[in-house]
Amino acid sequence: MPRSIIPVILGSLAFSVSLVPYAAAQPGSLPTTSPAERTEARDIFKQLIEINTTDTPKGSVTAATKAMQKRFIDAGFAPDDVRLLGPDANKQNLVVRIRAASPTVEKPVLFLCHIDVVEALPSDWHTDPFQFVEKDGYFYGRGTQDMKDSDAALVFTFLRLHREGYKPKRDLILALTADEEGGKFNGASWLVNNHRELVDAAFVINPDAGGVEIDHGRAIVGDVEATEKVYADYQVTATNRGGHSSLPRPDNAIYELTTALNKLAAYSFPFEMNEVTRVYFGNLARQETGEMADNIRAILATPPDRAAAARLSAEPSFNSNFRTTCVATRLAAGHANNALPQTAQANVNCRIFPGHSPEEIRQQLIALFGDSKLSVKYVSDAGQVADIAPERKAIVPPAPLKEVFEPLTRITNEIWPGIPVTPEMEDGASDSIYFAQAGYPCYGYSAIALERNDVRAHGQDERLPIDSYWKSLDFFYAFSKSLGGE
Repeated sequence: MPRSIIPVILGSLAFSVSLVPYAAAQPGSLPTTSPAERTEARDIFKQLIEINTTDTPKGSVTAATKAMQKRFIDAGFAPDDVRLLGPDANKQNLVVRIRAASPTVEKPVLFLCHIDVVEALPSDWHTDPFQFVEKDGYFYGRGTQDMKDSDAALVFTFLRLHREGYKPKRDLILALTADEEGGKFNGASWLVNNHRELVDAAFVINPDAGGVEIDHGRAIVGDVEATEKVYADYQVTATNRGGHSSLPRPDNAIYELTTALNKLAAYSFPFEMNEVTRVYFGNLARQETGEMADNIRAILATPPDRAAAARLSAEPSFNSNFRTTCVATRLAAGHANNALPQTAQANVNCRIFPGHSPEEIRQQLIALFGDSKLSVKYVSDAGQVADIAPERKAIVPPAPLKEVFEPLTRITNEIWPGIPVTPEMEDGASDSIYFAQAGYPCYGYSAIALERNDVRAHGQDERLPIDSYWKSLDFFYAFSKSLGGE
């Protein structure tokens, strides 16, 4: 999910109205995967999970992309249509193309999928994070939610389409890329800037966002990412003259840093909404009942009911939709067990509400901490530390394209009957930004159904309901054929 992103300035109210979902389709006879096909898709998923693609000495994106390249070559894809390339030997991206039946002026469809994952410590898990474990109706492993599920589903889909001899009316492209979860060699950015001809498309589908929300087993809403929050890291440092540990002082570096972090933990950034979140919560209010529906309607009132917002904010996913959030994610301090720390340092990770810049939030953190002895510096994706954070140029989200939203809504309703398909603001960030900056319309939708309270991406014991994976296979098969032209 999500890494460095530019703030998004939303368009006019007319933009949000245009995102009201298409009329729901009636359940139909959607083609489903056979038992043999599910076995193949499971094997692909297992293989990807068990290849460590973290940005660590043990990890290799190239090992995964080479393994997928072999599957495509063995299936009979032309080598020119299965390109492995990148700026670093360990961070090779894979670009796969299913060519149109005949030459066409219609631009391709690009499915954009990062294949790297965030680090996982085996000691923190109840299973080996880099072993694919099936138990109790779930697939466990690092990347089962973010986002090797969709990587595997789309690899399988492209192999299935090729095996069936499918010839689209325009090219379909799958890009498996490096470093969305961190590192110096972001594959999406590199491909846009260095090999635009391989990924040039009419629009981008990014399964690293969106999906179907489940509440106690009931499908509630299908979310399509329309905008994203802003990712930013800050290095917060306290320094002190230190001294002998037998002479403790309350002004040591650890005390100064933890005092600041306690202020951050107790602080809540102001409540905000925008056109996308208003449409999302408006649609959600029609699905919910009781106190939940009442609270949602209350925040949509003018002015919004702050007490209702506070009640809804108890749900982490709602809270992050209402405001900028910042949290300490790493700590380091001291140089000896018998000495007062001279330096204490924390990484503070922020997901910034669209319309605010990283520098604006840096200044707010400085004001919140209120300690001139602390420094608050910006940390770039490449790990470079700077005194000033970016004031990035804003972009306008794309209008919804009928050729995307009509089949997306129809197929979603065939799998999860009756749920609305609605725009949402991604709480994190994604590689869509690099294509959006270059002028490509980008839409985030994973077709993965998850319980609201079981989002484990980047966390302990990451897992995916087995049924959600099977349904995503059915979705991407039908969706790819609809976008490519039956």
